[in-house]
Amino acid sequence: MSTKPALNALRIPSYRNFLSTRLFLTLALQMQAVIIGWEVYKISGSAFSLGLVGLAEAIPAISIALYAGHIADVYNRKTILLISLLVIILSISGMFYSLLASQQDPDNLNWVYTFICLSGFARGFYAPSSFASISQIVPKELLTYAGTLNSTVWQFASVIGPAIGGFAYAYLGLANSFWIILLLASLAFFFLAQVKIRFEPMPKPKEKIIARLKEGISFVYNNKIIFTALSLDLFSVLFGGATALLPIFANEILQTGPEGLGLLRAAPSAGAVIMMTILSLRKNIDHAGIVLIRAVGLFGLCMLLFGISQNFYLSWVVLFLSGAFDSISVVVRSNILQLHTPDHMRGRVSAVNTIFIGSSNEIGAFESGLAAKYLGAANSVIFGACVTLGVVGFTQKYGVSLKKLRFPQD
Repeated sequence: MSTKPALNALRIPSYRNFLSTRLFLTLALQMQAVIIGWEVYKISGSAFSLGLVGLAEAIPAISIALYAGHIADVYNRKTILLISLLVIILSISGMFYSLLASQQDPDNLNWVYTFICLSGFARGFYAPSSFASISQIVPKELLTYAGTLNSTVWQFASVIGPAIGGFAYAYLGLANSFWIILLLASLAFFFLAQVKIRFEPMPKPKEKIIARLKEGISFVYNNKIIFTALSLDLFSVLFGGATALLPIFANEILQTGPEGLGLLRAAPSAGAVIMMTILSLRKNIDHAGIVLIRAVGLFGLCMLLFGISQNFYLSWVVLFLSGAFDSISVVVRSNILQLHTPDHMRGRVSAVNTIFIGSSNEIGAFESGLAAKYLGAANSVIFGACVTLGVVGFTQKYGVSLKKLRFPQD
């Protein structure tokens, strides 16, 4: 087992700055997610309102994703990233003032959804440019290691971000918590400005935008390995997640406060960061397709146990394990995209990935909120876990190309 390739990636200054941007931005967004979820539920008392938080971000992200992928393939990706991050910072400020106003008048929650929507547009542009930039920062032979490190940093920030958000909100209050979030987002902007991303102006595409977007979709659809991997993750995230409902579990089922909510939100990422650290320090996964299918199946089983559990410690453990198994699928899927996508299509393929996976988190949050409205929070999670296990069984039987997938070894 050798750590040399991963260390070689970290020796690149721009890549270190890129990871720093990833770290501070993720911390800010994870803290924000905990606080927004708690405040919206406290003000509205509605599981459906929690679902609307996810939907408000998903709709703009999905609607702009393909065009954003085209932009990432044609224009300077660093410029796109800087502008998108600036809009995210402005959106964070708007959410803060809207939440303060909503405490006096719940109708002002509409402004919270509006700024979440604006952030969704910005993140829709940010995601494909960020994914496509890695190949312009590190050499090709380090791509899989750089991609795994990128995911590991994201998961690490996702561990401590929710916990910091929960404790900051509980002990420092809403205003001070948002000042911390704005500071972290500003640090992300500072480090992003230091990143040097190679940009070679492309000749103006002869094809119309619609044709280029169709080309990206067709590439994903016709590549059975990519399409099957994305579809498997889509349904597991869409139905199997319970993140949006954690305020209900923390408040009503497990009977803990915002500190407990922060710990519950951090649990999946705690498992993920440990698993990703292990993956980043070892050779590439060999039988990657089979490992992916099994990991998603174990994730679904963990969510089934979470839906049944009424004990805080058991719930935390199964969420921890769900994050560990989910991180395996994240690494495998990320490496599939990096290895099987030509550079001139990375933006558009990443945009399709955003539609399949990135926005399915928010759509999944809406699905969870809607299901919880009619089935109850626990039954909603149990139902979603059963659907996930069914999709895994279907993929195990018919996903022949994915099951044959193997990554190159050192």
